[in-house]
Amino acid sequence: MDDLPLKNSRVLVRVDFNVPIDPVSKEILDDSRIKAHVPTIRELVDKGCKVVLMSHQGRPGLDDFVELKSHAERLSHHLGMHVKWVDDVMGPAARDAIKNLGIGEVLLLDNVRFSSEESIEAPPEKHAQSYLVRRLAPLFDYYINDAFATAHRSHASIVGFPYVLPSAAGRLLEKEIKALKKAFDPQESPKIFVLGGGKLHDTVRIIEYLSKKKIAERILTTGLVAELFLASKGVDLGPRNLEVLEKTGGLSLIPRAKRLLLQGAPIETPIDFVTLRDNGELGEEYVGNIRGLIRDIGPMTSKIYAELMKEARIIVMRGPAGVVEDERFRKGTLRLLEDAINSNAFVIIGGGHLGIMADELGLSGKAAHISTGGGALLILLSGEPLPALEALKLSGKMFLYGGGL
Repeated sequence: MDDLPLKNSRVLVRVDFNVPIDPVSKEILDDSRIKAHVPTIRELVDKGCKVVLMSHQGRPGLDDFVELKSHAERLSHHLGMHVKWVDDVMGPAARDAIKNLGIGEVLLLDNVRFSSEESIEAPPEKHAQSYLVRRLAPLFDYYINDAFATAHRSHASIVGFPYVLPSAAGRLLEKEIKALKKAFDPQESPKIFVLGGGKLHDTVRIIEYLSKKKIAERILTTGLVAELFLASKGVDLGPRNLEVLEKTGGLSLIPRAKRLLLQGAPIETPIDFVTLRDNGELGEEYVGNIRGLIRDIGPMTSKIYAELMKEARIIVMRGPAGVVEDERFRKGTLRLLEDAINSNAFVIIGGGHLGIMADELGLSGKAAHISTGGGALLILLSGEPLPALEALKLSGKMFLYGGGL
């Protein structure tokens, strides 16, 4: 944003207000993503900009695919000023509302995915010809992308506008990228990655990249990720846990996991687990003698991982260690979060469950960065380019740093 003469200009800002919605009442359950954009919006308002916000919410066919009126109300509360809302995306009502916006005023357009074009994956030059971009771009001087959580999408609202307008990253996007760059800075070492959760294909891809580039000194596995690597070592997890791995596509990943182990990837696996036994009782079972259904890492694993994290300058955490939706299986994840924060490392915490639990512990604002990204964080950690950032770079070449393609 520092590269653009924004004072008193007309600015379109792509935000990510995609928040959890109650399927029955349609009320917003957690507005932290809305709140995260306040610094960018406040700065633009203070510069006398006419600020128009664009976001998606949910996807067609799902319960959370709703209009954004309540999002405007939540933003009004956090911003401390009235935010206008129009139940239109790019039609006459939206365009009139944009044209009539006053200096220092903020308008939120309706759910951009109400436009069927928005969900199409295409390159910037193609999206620049979309109805959305052609109808709205002439009404603005600049485009700001502040939506890290959607940076992995090559959608019209993300890559189309930078092709036709001078563009820049907003403060939230800038903050995300600066924090995540530390995960790849060779000066910031040792680095420890704590990887869990159930997105096995994505996590194996991340580990392959970390191993190939020798980025991580240690990779501490939890959750289904740990079960995958234990199975790859030939550990007997019992039929119930193998069935879970099969249902989640984990068994098909065993050849790749074995290859990583043979290549010497610095992967650590748990030595004990909290399990749910057939009679409904909880157990603490050691690897090699597992009879119950694995639900969380065990206390000995927590202690070992805590000691290992004391070595780190950077800790990257993604995915819970257990089935955290059940209160009985949250201890492992909570211990890991507390131990990471109590280390001397700078801690990068993936969004979702981990971000919410970090907030519950009061960890936000300490030597930590809680990412707003899910899919975008995965793509970045696996070494792949993010379409949103590539589009901003292209826009910089076209409009700011030396003209034309």
